[in-house]
Amino acid sequence: MAEIIQERIEDRLPELEQLERIGLFSHAEIKAIIKKASDLEYKIQRRTLFKEDFINYVQYEINLLELIQRRRTVTIGYSFKKDEIENSIVHRVQGVFQRASAKWKDDVQLWLSYVVFCKKWATKTQLSKVFSAMLAIHSNKPALWIMAAKWEMEDRLSSESISNSFFGTRFHPECAKLYKEYFRMELMHGKLRKEKEEFEKASMDVVRNLKMKLARIIYKNSVSIIKGAEFHVSLLSIAQLFDFAKDLQKEIYDDLQTLHTDDPLTWDYVARRELEIESQTGEEQPTTKQAKAVEVGRKEERCCAVYEEAVKTLPTEAMWKCYITFCLERFTKKSNSGFLRGKRLERTMTSFRKAHELKLLSECQYKQLIVCLLCHKFLREALEVAVAGTELFRDSGTMWQLKLRVLIESKSPDIAMLFEEAFVHLKPQVCLPLWISWAEWEEDAKSQEDTEAVFKKALLAVIGADSVTLKNKYLIGLIKVATESLQESRPFSVDFFRKMIQFEKEQNPAICYLIVCFVFFLKDLWMDYMKEELNHPLGRPENCGQIYWRAEMQGESAEAFVAKHAMHQTGHL
Repeated sequence: MAEIIQERIEDRLPELEQLERIGLFSHAEIKAIIKKASDLEYKIQRRTLFKEDFINYVQYEINLLELIQRRRTVTIGYSFKKDEIENSIVHRVQGVFQRASAKWKDDVQLWLSYVVFCKKWATKTQLSKVFSAMLAIHSNKPALWIMAAKWEMEDRLSSESISNSFFGTRFHPECAKLYKEYFRMELMHGKLRKEKEEFEKASMDVVRNLKMKLARIIYKNSVSIIKGAEFHVSLLSIAQLFDFAKDLQKEIYDDLQTLHTDDPLTWDYVARRELEIESQTGEEQPTTKQAKAVEVGRKEERCCAVYEEAVKTLPTEAMWKCYITFCLERFTKKSNSGFLRGKRLERTMTSFRKAHELKLLSECQYKQLIVCLLCHKFLREALEVAVAGTELFRDSGTMWQLKLRVLIESKSPDIAMLFEEAFVHLKPQVCLPLWISWAEWEEDAKSQEDTEAVFKKALLAVIGADSVTLKNKYLIGLIKVATESLQESRPFSVDFFRKMIQFEKEQNPAICYLIVCFVFFLKDLWMDYMKEELNHPLGRPENCGQIYWRAEMQGESAEAFVAKHAMHQTGHL
């Protein structure tokens, strides 16, 4: 092994001599490089090999390459002798990578590191060989095939190499992503060749026709293997990125309508396409804001006409979902035109009523529509949807909550009655949010008696773990009312509040202290609050830092607070 290491060090000597001779490194630095290289060589030549040693070897050589590059540019400005120096190092690193990738073939990250190194330092031919070797071992990974094909196209502009890289479709005949990338790259390659030929002022027809034929073959083969409108639409979207592929776009579009008439995605795509169709060539283009709004309205009408035909041809929940989703998207789109906003609202409500009558909308869509209408303050329409939703989904607590939210925002007088109605239809285990909402609504209405009455009803109706949450809410409400009323009867002593806290803290000590400290600004209680967090079974010691700074915010400096309570802190921390 010593002979091998000595031989490899001697192989380095010509490049090291050149580095010293041209002034890139001093004699002392060369000696240090030889010593480090000897250590690294020993580790990758011993009998038991570790991947980390190979990685460290490669990283050292890369650092050396970068240092040489910097010194060439900044220090001496000398660009000669690269064959004897840099190319020698690159060749050596490639040898190390080859050994490592042969031993740890399954390590994809190691292969990718090899690729990254070759992209920066090696020739294109060498990198192409690395990709071939990697794909021979990892042919089961579509992402690697795509990576190789992208490099062949972007860096080499090689049609033959791209086709070879997409040999992966044989290993992954049902991988949609692989076909889409193959299709896109062939069209992209045709575009790049077209631009290059036009720049050189040469004839382009033969090349363009050849690339179109190849792209069409890829399209036909892929859709015969991968079925479904989603994949078909994705290929059409790719083709639309290339102006010279108009005929191919039309073919794909016609096939979509022929092959996937029973797929909602097809109808959705055809309908939305109307938004992209511009006015006829002979028609005058709109110039004013009002005229542009009218034109947008016409496009949306054409979209809805397609959707109307779609829901008649394909009356399914999935098709109605596409229709309603489109209406909501247009409804939420900002516009300064009152005419356009009104039309969008009208279309949304009309489509909703039809879908609701057929019972072909999911609960999620009712919720989306209610929230959307609420955000835009269309309370009457939101209530219409909410009423329809609770009729259809009577056992949904969320639907009842949304209906109550609409009524509360509408300031309806029937809110209490509706809460009672909701509890009739809902299971007890989903009622907790409604009870809390009712209590909070009564509290906001400044009705203390009604708030207490709601909590008492709730405590009788709610059982199990939910009742604990409800009791805590009730307790907090009572403490809040008590502290607000006591504020009018000041002053009180600290002992008074300590007795009050002692009485209540078994339920929630942190909240008791927090309310008293903040409402009454009693600085002497802050330390008690900290000790309670430290010692109580339900306490949270990590909160002590926050409590400390809250105390300081009350007006007492940090130093004074610490000095005043140092003895207490020493005893309890």
